[in-house]
Amino acid sequence: MIAEILETIMILAFGLSWPLSIYKSVKSRTAKGKSLQFEFFIWLGYIAGIAMKFIQCFALGKDGPIFYLGWVFYVLNFVEITIDMVLYFRNVKLDKERDAAANK
Repeated sequence: MIAEILETIMILAFGLSWPLSIYKSVKSRTAKGKSLQFEFFIWLGYIAGIAMKFIQCFALGKDGPIFYLGWVFYVLNFVEITIDMVLYFRNVKLDKERDAAANK
């Protein structure tokens, strides 16, 4: 139980940073200073965490409110980082358009 509480706190703390990153991506309209590789590896980590929760639930029979809360946060973080990655590609496109306009 304590391990599940600590895991939930960890992913909650990570999850609080993604809305800030999304906001910065939307507001700045640039990909400069962002690392797609960094985000991709964290994204893979969330996939592994979600898979772990499936295994714990369906193969090991774990359950309980804290267990499911951790699962919810893994999924929420996965969605948030996916949004930030999509914004990265949008911002790369905007950077290229600005560079092309500046070189005319």
